[in-house]
Formats: sequence, structure tokens, C-alpha cells
Amino acid sequence: MHSDPAVWHGPDNGHGTAGHRAGGQTTFTLLGPLEVLKDGTDYAPTAPKVLQLLAMLLLRPGKLVQIDSIVEELWADDPPRSVRTTMQTYVYQLRKCIEQNELAPAGDELLITKHAGYVFTVDPAQIDVFTFQRLFQEGRELLDRDHYTDAARSLRAALALWTGPPMANVNCGSVLSSYVVDLQEQRRTAQHLRIHAELEAGWHRELIGELRALVAANPLDEGMHGQLMRVLSRSGRRSDALATYRNLRAVLNEELGVEPCEELQRLHHELLSAGETPR
Repeated sequence: MHSDPAVWHGPDNGHGTAGHRAGGQTTFTLLGPLEVLKDGTDYAPTAPKVLQLLAMLLLRPGKLVQIDSIVEELWADDPPRSVRTTMQTYVYQLRKCIEQNELAPAGDELLITKHAGYVFTVDPAQIDVFTFQRLFQEGRELLDRDHYTDAARSLRAALALWTGPPMANVNCGSVLSSYVVDLQEQRRTAQHLRIHAELEAGWHRELIGELRALVAANPLDEGMHGQLMRVLSRSGRRSDALATYRNLRAVLNEELGVEPCEELQRLHHELLSAGETPR
């Protein structure tokens, strides 16, 4: 079977070990296009199946990625008759390109074959997904301890790692698509918590413009509407906060035939009462 050639971006420096030994550490991005970065150059493969395989390996660094899982991702319910041989060809191409671009002294040291699958022996700290999750968790813990400014800083750092939709240049099958959905939910939660931390830190006026844009882009997101209502109220704009609720209620009624959630209804009642600033 003819396979796609594994092409890695970036020049061959032609100096043997200079790139790997003298250059910086290789890092991998998944929060946006999949990139393999060394000294500012992207060496990610362009062959679609090799890129898919690399994404699968990067999401489980240092852990076994089962052959069955790779087959499901790459071919779903229609694998070729020579599926094992074809998959081994992609693994060979990935190893060869690791060596050619001096990302490791030897491809089989970085990508190890096991009986039931493959292990990609990179440090999770080299992969942006795991840096994001570490900073995200750190921010949550700081928020739980009411350290709002520090929590906001950690959550902003986590969100700054995103450059677009996860694995934007990868043709995701069923396995990777489920990872993409999960990562997008993690990003949404981190954004919500970051805004909450900044709100509690007293930066409500600075948040109004951003939240108006987020609400416009997510007209059915009740959590974002609630945050906008709070920052408007704390900025002395109670009438605008009430208008935000009315607009959301109209959209929910028209689109889904439902009322705003109980939390937002309580917030609305608080705003309607004698000018109490809702907490």
C-alpha cells in the first residue's frame, strides 16, 4: 500500500548533532495547530495520518497507546487489510523524521514499541495541554482559598497557551474528537473561573467590554450573562444589568422555550430589590 510521505517543516541544518544538542528543548502544541517546535522552527509532519498518530501519542506521554485505539482513530470502521503493516509504516516515518530533525538522538528512544502499542517518552511539561491543565488546577486551588489575584494570574497564563481550536490542523477521528470536546470544555471553565477571580479581585469595570463580546458570541450561555450582570451591577450600572437579563430571557424563550436558570432568576430579583449589589 502506498503511504503518505512524512514531511517535517524546517531546514536540515546539515551539522549532525548540532540541532539537538546545542538547540533548545523540543516543545509540542495541541491547543491550536499541532506544532513540534525547536529553536522557533515547526517540525510537525504534514502527512495527515502521521500527524494523527503523533496527536494520539502526545495526549498520553510516557503511557501506552493501544494499537486498537490507534486503528480506531486512523480508520474507524474501515481499516485496510494490511492495517498493521500500514500503521508500522507511519510509525517508521515518524521515527525517521524525529532523527532527521534531531528531536532525539534516535527515533526508537523517543517512540518505543510495546507488545500492545506504542509509548512516546516525552516529558508532559513539553506539551502545552499539560502545562495548561497544571496552571488551570493551580488557579482553581487559589480561587478556593480566596486568593483572587493569584488565581486570576494562573488562569490567565493557562488561557494564554491557546492559539485556536485544539489540534486545528489534524483530521480528527472519533478518539481525538472526544479529546477536542473535553479540551474545549476545560477552556470554557478556565475562562469562567478567570473572570470570576478578576471580578472578586475588584476588576469589574475592566471586564465589561470582554463580557459583552462573549455574551454576543454565546447568546445562550447563562453563566456568561450572569457574570456580565454582576460586573455591570458592581460598576453602578444596574439598569444595564437588568436589560441583560431581559435580553437573555427573550432569547431563551424564543430559541428554547425555557426561562433563565434559578441562579439567574435569584440574581435578577436581587437587582430588582432596593439596590443591593448581588454577591
